[in-house]
Amino acid sequence: MSNFIAKTLGRLPAWMPRLAFAPTGQAPRGDVMVVVFQRGAMDGLNAVVPLGDPDYSRLRPTIAIKATRAGDAKTAIALDGFFGLHPALAPLKPIFDAKTLAIAHACGSPDETHSHFEAMDSMERGTPGKIGGLGSGWIGRHLQAVNTGNTSPLRAVGMGSMLQASLRGPVSATVLKSIADFHLNGRLQDVAPMQMAITAMYVSPDNRNADLKATGSDIDETIQVLSKLDATRYKPARGAAYPKTDFGMGMQQIAQLVKAEVGLEVACIDIGGWDTHANQGGPEGTLARLLQELAEGLAAFHTDIGEGMKRVTLVTMSEFGRRASENGSAGTDHGHANAMFILGGGAVGGMVHGTWPGLSQDKLYGPGDLALTTDYRDVLSEVLAKRMGNDKLAEVFPGYTPRPIGIVGK
Repeated sequence: MSNFIAKTLGRLPAWMPRLAFAPTGQAPRGDVMVVVFQRGAMDGLNAVVPLGDPDYSRLRPTIAIKATRAGDAKTAIALDGFFGLHPALAPLKPIFDAKTLAIAHACGSPDETHSHFEAMDSMERGTPGKIGGLGSGWIGRHLQAVNTGNTSPLRAVGMGSMLQASLRGPVSATVLKSIADFHLNGRLQDVAPMQMAITAMYVSPDNRNADLKATGSDIDETIQVLSKLDATRYKPARGAAYPKTDFGMGMQQIAQLVKAEVGLEVACIDIGGWDTHANQGGPEGTLARLLQELAEGLAAFHTDIGEGMKRVTLVTMSEFGRRASENGSAGTDHGHANAMFILGGGAVGGMVHGTWPGLSQDKLYGPGDLALTTDYRDVLSEVLAKRMGNDKLAEVFPGYTPRPIGIVGK
């Protein structure tokens, strides 16, 4: 290897070995799907508050969100006469009222585990209760099943430093921590040397491996596409203000990719810190700060995309919920069912979907958890079938028959 190649390769971003093309095909394009994973287990009972359940405040004497009171910004935001939003989720209320935000409650994975690792692993694989059973994730299988003819290396993007398990599969995804990484933080004069180095490494006459040559070609195209996008100069539309956090900046870059029409079909992004065993807080505190960051990021994305949200569906999910009763440390322990948000033009919004199981002792699940009445795969299946053009759900969620719940429309 020449000194020129060695020096240039030293500047290559760490994401490069992960890039690969999607296969060609004929299926029509659907929505762009954005999946937000709240790692650590969000407390759905304090996020989407069951104000109409008399046992809610009894189980949470110090951290319960109080019923809506006019002029009091520390009380719940009324939704439908039974449920209310945590006050920190106020940025989402106008979207709910516009009927482009739907909520599923008492929803999640039927897996009984209270282990974060096990729950996240099986949930992202789409096989609750089976750890490591399939090597692919539910999104990876979706991408394989629906052959859109999209050859963009940005068909599937995982924001962050590691590939989300849901994206694993034969159609590889691009791991993208920052758009700037792809064009050397705007140093466009370095793009051409980088491409020459890639050609030398992957497409040299001595390299007879077809897969490696294809990878080199894919990387080269990705650099060309993303070198035209300058994240440092991007201005969100309509005054959208993203939080100055990793999650906020990630959402902003997803919006940039959507609007640039670079072939994005699926994007995944994580927001962590939801494991609130102690000092969770009520209308203020740890959970409130997390919910505010989430709400501000989602609301900014919605504003920034504008009319384009008619062709975007965003889904939030978390590995499990929290215990119905607060613990002795003013927090909540690991639970079972949770809440999911569905945002976009296809959402049957302005509603909280699902059957409420109740919080009385005889209705709680296991050691005192909110019971599950809607499987998260029912939500995802509707998104895939109605918004992503996937009629092969048995390949995405093998062994499971989805139940229609009416949370998204065509």
